[in-house]
Amino acid sequence: MKAIQTHLLSKTYRVRVKEEGLKASFRALIKPDWREVEAVKQISLEVEQGELVAFIGPNGAGKSTFIKMLSGILYPTGGDVSVLGMSPTIERRKLAMQIGSVFGQRSQLWLHLPALDSFTLLSAIYEINDAERKRRVNELTELFGLAEFLHTPVRKLSLGQRVRCEVAASLLHEPALLFLDEPTIGLDVVVKQAIRKLILRLNKERGTTVFLTSHDPADIEQLCQRAVVIDNGALVLDSPVEKLRTDYLGVKLIDVSLSSPQTIPELTGVKAVYHEGGLKSTLTVDTNTRPIGEVMAQLSALGNVLDITISNPPMEDIIAAMFKLGVGLR
Repeated sequence: MKAIQTHLLSKTYRVRVKEEGLKASFRALIKPDWREVEAVKQISLEVEQGELVAFIGPNGAGKSTFIKMLSGILYPTGGDVSVLGMSPTIERRKLAMQIGSVFGQRSQLWLHLPALDSFTLLSAIYEINDAERKRRVNELTELFGLAEFLHTPVRKLSLGQRVRCEVAASLLHEPALLFLDEPTIGLDVVVKQAIRKLILRLNKERGTTVFLTSHDPADIEQLCQRAVVIDNGALVLDSPVEKLRTDYLGVKLIDVSLSSPQTIPELTGVKAVYHEGGLKSTLTVDTNTRPIGEVMAQLSALGNVLDITISNPPMEDIIAAMFKLGVGLR
């Protein structure tokens, strides 16, 4: 049984056409014009149980619409879909007991209650008896390190603490499939790394299938085995992350602050852009040509470096590079 299986899955919306001008607006009230928008265009996709899959694309590509059809929130316009062997449109209630979700900008926790109280309420919703609830809460508390703030109202938690509670809440009913929508958005580097380690541990120990959307390339590099890219509602790339890393993620950005203006020595595979009269610079490094360690060694040798920050380029830039190089299944 596949965790996710779709065949020519499509979703079309009817959108009201806006009219400009007073007369046109009045006429539109009486007899509005409509146009059809294809949010998802005949996507065929299979995900094995236990896979870690990144589902990425620019804003408005159709990612959320696709996930909503997988979870039964939206009905497809055409095609077939099966999730954990069930039809989301026919067996939505049954499917809901087998899937979990974490949305980076939406909470399933009650803000004015401690996370423990939210866990109790969610356990009742998922029909988990008291003995089993206590066992699972204790297990998740240890796994995610929640003990010190489990009794604190959610509104008083830091963002990192809240996300850990959100992930734990989504796992209370031990779902076989977990949807993660921007789980590390707004988190600092240390907390992001902690969340990633927890997700990897969850996948390894429980075999949970993870379907991830993220605009952070590090989430994809460190968590996922496979990347699926969509644009304008259509599937354009389905590739192992290792190949994606070699072909498209082989770029790092290095921001350098200097105590005195200085030109960075020229290196093959490295491009420098200077700011503030040479006191600051941004280096774009092609790691397939020049290892990041060599660039760092050259910068350290300058002797007047105040600060160095290494980061990934924005996901939008990476996707744009894919399209520029002509990737695609279409």
